[in-house]
Amino acid sequence: MTGVSETTEGVTLQQLKNKMAEFSKDRDWDQFHTPRNLLLALVGEVGELSEIFQWKGEVPRGLPGWKEEEKQHVGEELSDVLLYLVRLSDICGVNLDQAVLRKLELNAIKYPAPLKPQQDQ
Repeated sequence: MTGVSETTEGVTLQQLKNKMAEFSKDRDWDQFHTPRNLLLALVGEVGELSEIFQWKGEVPRGLPGWKEEEKQHVGEELSDVLLYLVRLSDICGVNLDQAVLRKLELNAIKYPAPLKPQQDQ
């Protein structure tokens, strides 16, 4: 697997999919990466993310007052969730790029933005 910190410009879902496929192949994990197993792993990671917030009450955006180590832990657990989600979509043959864009379109129809009154000209 190639270096982890290759870019500071971001990463695409396709790049993540490719990296996860390579990572799994290099470790002979494909045999274990069934949809069910990946879903259960994903749920477990969401549980680990939930534990971080469990006793914090409502938390404002940006996590003010949190220690840097706590924020880093949140980032690690969010990453685990994303990586399992990307891997699950790959194993299920779902194009996540297309699926998420379609879902946003459906949500826009289901939950239209309120019309803004026109300004007097």
